[in-house]
Amino acid sequence: MTAEEEKTIRLLETRTRQLILKFEQLKAENSELLDELVAKDSELAAARKRTKELESDLTNLKMARMLSVSDTDIGMARQRVSRLVRDVDKCIALLKGMEPGAVADV
Repeated sequence: MTAEEEKTIRLLETRTRQLILKFEQLKAENSELLDELVAKDSELAAARKRTKELESDLTNLKMARMLSVSDTDIGMARQRVSRLVRDVDKCIALLKGMEPGAVADV
Protein backbone atom coordinates (compact mmCIF):
# COMPACT_ATOMS: atom_id res chain seq x y z
CA MET A 1 0.00 0.00 0.00
CA THR A 2 1.25 3.41 -0.84
CA ALA A 3 1.56 6.29 1.58
CA GLU A 4 -1.23 8.09 -0.21
CA GLU A 5 -3.58 5.11 0.24
CA GLU A 6 -2.68 4.79 3.92
CA LYS A 7 -3.33 8.48 4.42
CA THR A 8 -6.72 8.13 2.72
CA ILE A 9 -7.61 5.11 4.87
CA ARG A 10 -6.63 6.93 8.09
CA LEU A 11 -8.68 9.93 7.01
CA LEU A 12 -11.63 7.65 6.28
CA GLU A 13 -11.26 5.94 9.69
CA THR A 14 -11.04 9.32 11.45
CA ARG A 15 -14.13 10.66 9.73
CA THR A 16 -15.98 7.40 10.39
CA ARG A 17 -15.16 7.68 14.13
CA GLN A 18 -16.28 11.31 14.09
CA LEU A 19 -19.56 10.32 12.44
CA ILE A 20 -20.09 7.56 15.01
CA LEU A 21 -19.43 10.02 17.88
CA LYS A 22 -21.77 12.57 16.33
CA PHE A 23 -24.39 9.85 15.87
CA GLU A 24 -24.08 8.86 19.55
CA GLN A 25 -24.40 12.51 20.63
CA LEU A 26 -27.46 13.02 18.48
CA LYS A 27 -28.94 9.76 19.71
CA ALA A 28 -28.52 10.90 23.34
CA GLU A 29 -29.96 14.32 22.53
CA ASN A 30 -32.90 12.72 20.77
CA SER A 31 -33.55 10.53 23.80
CA GLU A 32 -33.50 13.58 26.10
CA LEU A 33 -35.85 15.44 23.80
CA LEU A 34 -38.25 12.50 23.69
CA ASP A 35 -38.24 12.35 27.50
CA GLU A 36 -38.91 16.08 27.61
CA LEU A 37 -41.72 15.68 25.09
CA VAL A 38 -43.36 12.98 27.19
CA ALA A 39 -43.10 15.22 30.27
CA LYS A 40 -44.59 18.18 28.40
CA ASP A 41 -47.41 16.00 27.06
CA SER A 42 -48.29 14.91 30.58
CA GLU A 43 -48.16 18.55 31.77
CA LEU A 44 -50.42 19.54 28.89
CA ALA A 45 -52.88 16.77 29.72
CA ALA A 46 -52.93 17.87 33.37
CA ALA A 47 -53.45 21.50 32.35
CA ARG A 48 -56.32 20.54 30.04
CA LYS A 49 -57.92 18.50 32.81
CA ARG A 50 -57.54 21.43 35.22
CA THR A 51 -59.04 23.77 32.62
CA LYS A 52 -62.07 21.52 32.23
CA GLU A 53 -62.48 21.38 36.01
CA LEU A 54 -62.25 25.16 36.26
CA GLU A 55 -64.75 25.63 33.42
CA SER A 56 -67.12 23.28 35.23
CA ASP A 57 -66.63 25.20 38.48
CA LEU A 58 -67.24 28.48 36.66
CA THR A 59 -70.47 27.16 35.17
CA ASN A 60 -71.61 25.98 38.60
CA LEU A 61 -70.74 29.34 40.17
CA LYS A 62 -72.63 31.19 37.45
CA MET A 63 -75.69 29.03 38.07
CA ALA A 64 -75.44 29.53 41.83
CA ARG A 65 -75.01 33.27 41.37
CA MET A 66 -78.05 33.43 39.07
CA LEU A 67 -80.11 31.65 41.68
CA SER A 68 -78.86 33.79 44.56
CA VAL A 69 -79.25 36.99 42.57
CA SER A 70 -82.76 35.95 41.64
CA ASP A 71 -83.64 35.30 45.29
CA THR A 72 -82.13 38.63 46.33
CA ASP A 73 -83.86 40.47 43.51
CA ILE A 74 -87.18 38.91 44.45
CA GLY A 75 -86.73 39.95 48.07
CA MET A 76 -85.77 43.49 47.11
CA ALA A 77 -88.69 43.72 44.71
CA ARG A 78 -91.09 42.59 47.43
CA GLN A 79 -89.72 45.21 49.84
CA ARG A 80 -90.06 47.91 47.20
CA VAL A 81 -93.64 46.91 46.40
CA SER A 82 -94.44 46.89 50.12
CA ARG A 83 -93.03 50.44 50.49
CA LEU A 84 -95.03 51.61 47.49
CA VAL A 85 -98.20 50.08 48.92
CA ARG A 86 -97.58 51.80 52.27
CA ASP A 87 -97.00 55.11 50.47
CA VAL A 88 -100.22 54.68 48.51
CA ASP A 89 -102.09 53.78 51.72
CA LYS A 90 -100.73 56.95 53.40
CA CYS A 91 -101.80 59.04 50.43
CA ILE A 92 -105.28 57.52 50.51
CA ALA A 93 -105.51 58.15 54.26
CA LEU A 94 -104.44 61.77 53.77
CA LEU A 95 -106.97 62.24 50.97
CA LYS A 96 -109.75 60.80 53.12
CA GLY A 97 -108.83 63.17 55.94
CA MET A 98 -109.07 66.27 53.74
CA GLU A 99 -112.21 68.22 53.15
CA PRO A 100 -114.05 67.57 49.85
CA GLY A 101 -113.21 71.03 48.41
CA ALA A 102 -109.52 70.79 49.29
CA VAL A 103 -108.95 67.82 46.93
CA ALA A 104 -109.77 69.95 43.90
CA ASP A 105 -107.07 72.49 44.85
CA VAL A 106 -104.31 69.87 44.92
